[in-house]
Amino acid sequence: MDKKKLDALCMHAHKITGVMSDYDALLDRIGDAQIVLLGEATHGTQQFYEIRAEITKRLITEKNFNAITIEGDWPDAYQVNRYVHDGAYKTATEALASFDRFPTWMWRNVTMVHFVEWLHAYNKEQEQLDKVGFYGLDMYSLYRSVDVIIKYLDKIDPEAAAEARYHYSCFNQYRQDPQYYGYAVYARIIQSCAGDVIEQLQRLQQDTWDWLAQGKLSADEAFYIEQNARVVKNAEAYYRALFINEKNTWNLRDAHLFETLNALMRYHQLKGIEKPKMIIWAHNSHIGDARATQMSLQGEYNIGQLAKEAFGAGAVSIGFTTYEGTVSAAADWHAPVERKNVRAAIADSYEVLFHAAHLNDFYLLFNAEKIVPDQLLERAIGVVYRPETERLSHYFYAQLAKQFDAVVHCDKTSALEPLDKTAVWVRGEAPEAYPTGF
Repeated sequence: MDKKKLDALCMHAHKITGVMSDYDALLDRIGDAQIVLLGEATHGTQQFYEIRAEITKRLITEKNFNAITIEGDWPDAYQVNRYVHDGAYKTATEALASFDRFPTWMWRNVTMVHFVEWLHAYNKEQEQLDKVGFYGLDMYSLYRSVDVIIKYLDKIDPEAAAEARYHYSCFNQYRQDPQYYGYAVYARIIQSCAGDVIEQLQRLQQDTWDWLAQGKLSADEAFYIEQNARVVKNAEAYYRALFINEKNTWNLRDAHLFETLNALMRYHQLKGIEKPKMIIWAHNSHIGDARATQMSLQGEYNIGQLAKEAFGAGAVSIGFTTYEGTVSAAADWHAPVERKNVRAAIADSYEVLFHAAHLNDFYLLFNAEKIVPDQLLERAIGVVYRPETERLSHYFYAQLAKQFDAVVHCDKTSALEPLDKTAVWVRGEAPEAYPTGF
């Protein structure tokens, strides 16, 4: 490893030792930013969740951030929002129970319980306008969002509920998996629901003002229902596009993430907060600027790029990396969560460079000064980890100092602890050399 590169890295590194002051320099770098994007290199690493939570607490208590937004579904996250605002549930564990769709461990885990309880206690001491919200940006909740809308309308306007049932009826026979709906449209078995879901959203937007004036809904409930209708509209387009090659479904999804963020910003402004400040928790692949990665070569963008384009220096993105350890992940989509070994990072990667510095846990703040090489490989593990195809499945080229404003490196990490541990997770994965030990 080039000694000059390592010396430059070590000179600029901020060690993480486990005390709150560790993040002073990072908070100074964030400054008056309106959007802070906190990433993760995997969807199942304990240290990433813990550090994000610690940084978030300081952003809330010291910089008056108004909301946490996550790479999770709108109706599920809103149950947590209800708990931290008005104690709608008895415990954080109960509020997090709504996250019952694969991958449940992303939000139903021990670290999230501790953080949600902290947020609940913090909000208890705040005036209504100063309470911090918790929202989901994602769009996989097509059927759950439909059910939420109809349930609310049944209570306040049965005629409108009947109309919503009619508009959403074309989804009914595909409730086992919305991808079947997308395929049925592609195969011309059915016509798409696109016109119906757009009409339903527009109808809700028109009727909301009357329901508010009649006292049938609170402003929060009206916003919640309307956003569910927006989720249905965008999810319909997403699942339909899965089977059309010329449609980039990644872009559809991240455009929805950003649209939801903007809807939340506008809603907080309507509530009287002149300059709302939002925190985003999502994978590095979403929050880093896509223009600095291979994604851009495929015509892909993400919420990190969109935030940079819209807010400029007012959006600060912080990525996370690890060299080795264990991770909570599945072997395949919808498979049980496992505690899998994360292989040591491969050559020519930023993770190997950071490991060679022998600093364990630290962060770097990127500026005009060159601290890391212009381009190296970077690892990304989602909810599925396939170490047998490590290079192909989990590495891509990136320009780290352009992708993020800062990066946190935790050299050896441990698996996130799910609330719903499987026997496979408890047992863990045997070392590669088992049983010889060599």
